[in-house]
Amino acid sequence: MLAVAYHNDYSKYDLGEGHPLLGDKSKRTLEFLMEKNVKMRVFEPEPATYEELLFVHSKSFVDSVKNLSESGGMLAVDTPAPKGIYDTARTACGGTKIMGVKVMEEFRWGVNLLGGFHHAGVDSASGFCFFNDIAVTIELLRKKYRVKKFLVVDLDVHHCNGTQEIYYKDDSVLVVSMHQDGRTLYPGTGFIDEIGGDDGKGFNVNIPLPPGTGNESYLYAFDEIIPWIAEQFNPEIIFYQSGVDTHHSDPLANLNLTFDVYHDLGKRMEDIAANTCKKLVVCLGGGYNLEQSVKSYYNIVSGILDLKDFVSEPEIPDRRMDDVKNVVSQVKKKLADYWSV
Repeated sequence: MLAVAYHNDYSKYDLGEGHPLLGDKSKRTLEFLMEKNVKMRVFEPEPATYEELLFVHSKSFVDSVKNLSESGGMLAVDTPAPKGIYDTARTACGGTKIMGVKVMEEFRWGVNLLGGFHHAGVDSASGFCFFNDIAVTIELLRKKYRVKKFLVVDLDVHHCNGTQEIYYKDDSVLVVSMHQDGRTLYPGTGFIDEIGGDDGKGFNVNIPLPPGTGNESYLYAFDEIIPWIAEQFNPEIIFYQSGVDTHHSDPLANLNLTFDVYHDLGKRMEDIAANTCKKLVVCLGGGYNLEQSVKSYYNIVSGILDLKDFVSEPEIPDRRMDDVKNVVSQVKKKLADYWSV
């Protein structure tokens, strides 16, 4: 059975009229999962505490979000801070936290319907992200369960610059991000040579893909790199940031994936979990076309649970295979001293 984190207050994570991040996506996703009779148990998260946020973020930053939340304002050019966002963001963070705990103690899979805020760094909010829920959960599990090895696979179309920053020198957290090339998309980071620093060298992996990448070349890049290093690392728990803004209809990016590939990715992530730790926490990340996001999220869940029912659509011709093969070759060369790929 699937564990799911949802709170009615998730709908308050809404950055305003005209902003691409609107609040009813989580509710609509839960309704769709229920419509499809997915066997799940829904948990209502408690907000992450102030002290838990400080596992990752600086006190001055957390206080600035808290203070601005009282009146509303702007934390970054693209990230308005509506009144009350401090509590809403803590609740979203609590969703990933409770899924981490449930997966450690009882469930094989946990899905937070509002998570994956990977642009939040130690001292910064950007890209619609306030607190880095995956990092806060990693640090909680490190303390509570003495977990020593964490894998983060981030498949959002945008690079996970905040998560990378937090763990760049940490060899206990392997961060793998496959995203649209930062030369063509926000946040302008996540290049092949960003492989970690100090003890973390080789534990930060970026696979930047060219605009127009389609299903076949995307899955090729995944298969050539991610399962191999994941299984060599042999994590004790896996976090899957499953942004679906890689879909061809997403208004903020330029990849050409279709619904079917999300089912494939769900199956692949479950295969990695099955071959390592049997513990998978899924954070439903970006996606700014509401209808496609809900269907894509369902396909991910369907793939993980190995359900035969999933949403399908015609494939878009993929003309970037040669370019993607070149990227994969470069990534393998960069990683050759650290992993067998």
